[in-house]
Amino acid sequence: CDLVVDRINQEDCKNGYVLDGFPRTIPQAEALKAALDKMGETIDYAIDVEVPDENIVNRMGGRRACPGCGRRACVDCGATYHIVYAPTKEDGVCDKCGGSLILRDDDKPETVTKRLSVYHEQTKPLIDFYKKEGVLREVDGTQDLNDVFQAITEILGA
Repeated sequence: CDLVVDRINQEDCKNGYVLDGFPRTIPQAEALKAALDKMGETIDYAIDVEVPDENIVNRMGGRRACPGCGRRACVDCGATYHIVYAPTKEDGVCDKCGGSLILRDDDKPETVTKRLSVYHEQTKPLIDFYKKEGVLREVDGTQDLNDVFQAITEILGA
């Protein structure tokens, strides 16, 4: 939490900031709240982008990455695709370098399911925490990406 507080005290955060992925647990949220209280500040909004587990598993399971084709010019190509939302021109072949695409271990359904289990156990309780604080706003994450972005910017008044 000290690292976050140090960061939000920097000049470029004086007009506001967004914490993405922090806090993840109730103890972290309580520590952040205490630190912000000392500074005379509060959290304006906590945004919950709601997406059913099945959608998350399908989205992540459809991602493909290019580790590079091995040629010196593209050893670390790093291009990413999705078999439904951002497919390659040729199935399984990187459009940028011609390398073979892979399903990263982090995107395999069994890995995603384990990560979601941890989320439900450790992070999901934050929804109730921020609901009690009166700052929780919910966004339907199954909408088009642009609609999700618009909903979030409306909440933030951006």
